[in-house]
Amino acid sequence: MRIAVVEWPDELEPDSTAWKAIIQGVDASRPDILITNEMPFGPWVASAPAFDTEVAAQTIAIHEAGLVALSTLSAKAVISSRPVWAGNKLSNEAIVIEAGCAKAVHHKQYFPSEPGWYETAWFGAASGEFETTRIGDIDVGVLLCTELMLNEHARAYGRHGAPLIAIPRATGVSRDLWHLAGKFAAITSGAYVVSSNRVGSVTGPVFGGGGFVYSPTGELLATTDADHPLAVFELDAALSKRQKLCYPCYVAE
Repeated sequence: MRIAVVEWPDELEPDSTAWKAIIQGVDASRPDILITNEMPFGPWVASAPAFDTEVAAQTIAIHEAGLVALSTLSAKAVISSRPVWAGNKLSNEAIVIEAGCAKAVHHKQYFPSEPGWYETAWFGAASGEFETTRIGDIDVGVLLCTELMLNEHARAYGRHGAPLIAIPRATGVSRDLWHLAGKFAAITSGAYVVSSNRVGSVTGPVFGGGGFVYSPTGELLATTDADHPLAVFELDAALSKRQKLCYPCYVAE
């Protein structure tokens, strides 16, 4: 199974020149599953410290248009996230798009609160399940950005048999902590841990790009950069299954 990770530019717009280049890259690689960065379209609303209802409605609208654009990509499935209303705030909803249809699979539960990432002001925790979802022949777990730092959820996905954990994120230029968390999540879950990121800056914080892939043994298999904004690897479900029998994955709770 071919899996793709990306780094997509800040404030991406459907139908833009940047989007047309993305289409060409995906057409050339034709992955089975493509993982996007977190809420990939339009401005990063959480760069503002106070919630704005009009801006919230705008980001929902651009992601609705973006969902249509994502559904046309040459990938059998796309894992992404979008903002949706949740009471008086937004919820960051992870979605899987297959055959032109989107289904919600998870809602982000953990939010930072610091310059550039005032997410607690903008987002609330909607339904709190961390459950795998079936894509093709495999079960997949999804974590949204900061949730990668709570390793118990990656471990739980691994114990439920997932060979793939997808992490759409929107993080800054410092990468070391994210790579450390990704590597450890792979080792403790026995799954491929795969993350895509925003890159650059238009009006908000500077995003660091650097999508990555860690194998079930914790080996770094692939990264993205400015010259290679899309990276593809072959997922070996049998390797993940074997690794789940090894230390520390087998250790009982």
